[in-house]
Amino acid sequence: MRILYFYPENPLMFTQGNNARALSLLRYFKSRNIKVDFVGEESDDFKEDSILEMKSIGLIAEGFLLKRGNRKSKRIKYLLTYSLPRKMNRSVKDFDRTKFEHKEQFAEIIESRNYDYKIISYAYWASLLDNTKKGDNEKWIIDTHDFLTSQFQTNKKFSLSDYFQTEISVLKKFDRVWVISNEEKYVFSQFLDNQLDLITHSLPNNAQDRHVNAKNIDVVYVASENEHNVKSARWFFENVYPNIKRDIKITVIGKIAKYIPEFENVEKIKFIEDLDGVYKKAKIAICPMLSGTGLKIKVVESLSYGLPVVCNERGIDGLLNKTNNGCLVTNCPLEFANYINKLLQEEEFYEAKSLEASKFFIENFDINSTHKVLDDIFFADKKSHSL
Repeated sequence: MRILYFYPENPLMFTQGNNARALSLLRYFKSRNIKVDFVGEESDDFKEDSILEMKSIGLIAEGFLLKRGNRKSKRIKYLLTYSLPRKMNRSVKDFDRTKFEHKEQFAEIIESRNYDYKIISYAYWASLLDNTKKGDNEKWIIDTHDFLTSQFQTNKKFSLSDYFQTEISVLKKFDRVWVISNEEKYVFSQFLDNQLDLITHSLPNNAQDRHVNAKNIDVVYVASENEHNVKSARWFFENVYPNIKRDIKITVIGKIAKYIPEFENVEKIKFIEDLDGVYKKAKIAICPMLSGTGLKIKVVESLSYGLPVVCNERGIDGLLNKTNNGCLVTNCPLEFANYINKLLQEEEFYEAKSLEASKFFIENFDINSTHKVLDDIFFADKKSHSL
């Protein structure tokens, strides 16, 4: 079996939740000996050295990066094949993130290769398939990652009907639609006849030795620098942080760190190679999240280590159960701070929430159960022939 997997960002930069999900899928493919040709978008954080690393550790068979075409040296081509067609196209432009010459490069990559499945991440990259022909036995899969219409609602020209209609029309082009949460599955199922699969984030159970490692990080906060995280981080440090005891050590990891002021008890790490060591040393995790949709990958990661999570209501989006899941949920700054203080002061309370986090994770996100869902998708034909 051979799969073409498009994911625009660098899966090896797993301090971002979406990248961690992509890396998890690549590890699944590797575990099943499925050959994967990977296509991404070149950026400052994604160069050929990362492609070579992915190949060296056996995550992919071949890897390619789409590069933006030089419109200065190809002005006429840029005007005729990219700029004017985009201006004349009345569909919502936010649902097409391809750059000049991306579609041509993508078509060239797959031209001489046969695939059983082509998987595209995010609806706004689906247009990469516009210039390609589907093979007779080939299946197209869209991994939605999120309900994108909601992400654009602050745009000045946002129209709910136009955006939602565009998103649905894009998804209809695919044989299977992957969603990451039950909420999104419910919304899309009302408008799609495609096969919808709930492919939640999967991780191994990391809480087995949660009492073995020394815990010298009181609070860990992992986040990227998207607009939702920036707004939420400011809310936390302006409204919650003043109510937290000053002897509590907070470690902030990820690009969100550059938006956080200097505090004596706050350590900021913009990038780290391996989050495993951090999670093992942490006592609790926080996920301040005021907006945004979809499953919060960092919440799932924290639960996999048996870490109680203090978060806002948006932090539990995508979780199958909204209670008894290891999360303490509130939108009140004072209560948010009090939860942190209580977890670190009351051992019995902490242990109860830690056990709750581990139990909920094993029941819903453990790698074995999630991989079974993927096996049913990719090996269903083999199973039916063997019956």
